[in-house]
Amino acid sequence: MSGAGLRAGWAKTDITGEPWGVGLMGYGMPGQRGRGLLTRQWARAFVVATSSHRVAFVVADIGMFFQAAVDEITDRLATATGGRLSAENVVLTATHTHCGPGGHGRHRLYNITTLGHHRRTFHRLVDGVVRAVLDAEAALAPADLSLARGELHDASVNRSASSFDRNPDRDRLPGRIDPTVTLLRIERDGELRAAIDWFAVHCTSMGNGNRLISSDNKGRAASAWEAQERDRVPDFMSAFAQTNAGDMSPNLGGSAGHGPTDDERDNTAEIARRQLEAARVLAAGPGRSLAPIVDHRLTYVDFGAAHTVSGPTGRAVLGAAFAAGTSDGLGATVFQQGLGNRVGAISRALYRRDPVLAAQQAPKEMLLPVGTVGWVQERLPVQLIRLGELHLLCLPMEVTVTAGARLRDAVAAAAGIDAGDVLVQGYANGYGHYLTTPEEYDAQRYEAGATVFGRNQLAAVSETASRLAADLAAGRTSEPGTPPARQRAGRFGSPSGSTVLSRPRPVRVAAVRTPEPGGRLTVDFDCPHPNRVIPDSYARVERRDGDRWVPIADDDSPSTEISWERRGSAFTARVAVDLGGRAGLYRVGYAEAVPGRYTWALVRVD
Repeated sequence: MSGAGLRAGWAKTDITGEPWGVGLMGYGMPGQRGRGLLTRQWARAFVVATSSHRVAFVVADIGMFFQAAVDEITDRLATATGGRLSAENVVLTATHTHCGPGGHGRHRLYNITTLGHHRRTFHRLVDGVVRAVLDAEAALAPADLSLARGELHDASVNRSASSFDRNPDRDRLPGRIDPTVTLLRIERDGELRAAIDWFAVHCTSMGNGNRLISSDNKGRAASAWEAQERDRVPDFMSAFAQTNAGDMSPNLGGSAGHGPTDDERDNTAEIARRQLEAARVLAAGPGRSLAPIVDHRLTYVDFGAAHTVSGPTGRAVLGAAFAAGTSDGLGATVFQQGLGNRVGAISRALYRRDPVLAAQQAPKEMLLPVGTVGWVQERLPVQLIRLGELHLLCLPMEVTVTAGARLRDAVAAAAGIDAGDVLVQGYANGYGHYLTTPEEYDAQRYEAGATVFGRNQLAAVSETASRLAADLAAGRTSEPGTPPARQRAGRFGSPSGSTVLSRPRPVRVAAVRTPEPGGRLTVDFDCPHPNRVIPDSYARVERRDGDRWVPIADDDSPSTEISWERRGSAFTARVAVDLGGRAGLYRVGYAEAVPGRYTWALVRVD
């Protein structure tokens, strides 16, 4: 057997956070607080093992993992597995959707727009990820793993083209994008049972005006592939992971919500479809079998005080260009991308007061010294995972495509392998903002303004990655570095979106609106606070077929959406479903407090 000696297991768990009143994490817009649900959030976990080593790899439909959740998850896994799984060999990655509830971290910067830490959302994430990993490990069984590679040229665009063009090695990426698609295929008895797809594109198809939870394009692609395979392989699971997507936008039209169409939901579906189509082509074609080798290395680096051959890094500072936002989501209008912001006077004052920091951060127009005030994590993990010939450089940063290409070269040179066997896995195990090349940094567009440790940050990451790669290739241990102090979630959270003042209420049908031909059916339910209990599904839609009710949709289906309105302590849920113009007898249900029970509205559609 081509993958003899390898075992694999996989599992997914619902991690949907509080859908009402919590600030959505990603765009940092104070008014973008959840009011409903387009799709649920999932953690998809894969465990790959040999007789001596194993690795857990998680793809979660969230904006990013923060240290508090990483610490809690890895500590609990280490305890539950007797140390078989820990921070050393667990990779926690995010799809980077910008439309999931935030407040699942403890660093102050990230909780400003979420109005604090949200305990229920935190525990939904932590509990779900731990359960998914443990279930995946319990499902370990012999498997064949293989890699297939292709390209996708019409699902991303460089949102900082002028910065990209400053790179002397820009010709290595024609079109200013990284078109590479990598598919890890997991097979049993010659049948595809699970897959992980890597492609560089932001999950910003849904804009910063959206207030419904959405897993965006990558989550949509994963759910669509699983739905397509459900009849053939009921436990088929797919994940669409990120890589060096720092400057890669799905908004092909050049502004938020503009791409193949001018509708953000249609664009989300289309970018998802294009990624899925590319993955399915690779799933059906030839691939390279992976050797039965699993290995890993991990170190922690204080990026606020690293020394490199190019010079030192500096304490974390966000620049004025960061506050301007990007074409995917504009920020404060008083700022602009690039140099020449009005904040220049403040920045010059900071430069005069701290010439060392000035040298480390120049030419950034400094706005927020978030490192010195302890608002962000500065001691961050760098991890290298080996699965057969595939090497994953796992970084807690948003890496631009050119920075990613240089890092792949560095790892390949140190390990004595081909750069094609290296992937940069961004958004992993924490969050340290962006990583640009020095040339891109000098332009000080959004991505550079958010490269918080200064112009030499790429050098620090590259040198660390090279050390890990050399150690892994030589079979020696790596210097672990000093991890940050463990960060716990705390007992109390923000009252925003809380259920403190809400009472249990019965669910009752309030209104039914039958659709015009081709329209949507909507049913209103009076209901309890939606954050009080987060059920497996808030809503179900069923169609009468003979003498039985056949489920056709739930709150994770592309055809449904739920939004809530609040009047004092009372809530009304509006469940909308696109029936595709199909007549029949339907019932729409809303979840009661008892798991698995629904209050139903019976509707005949002509």
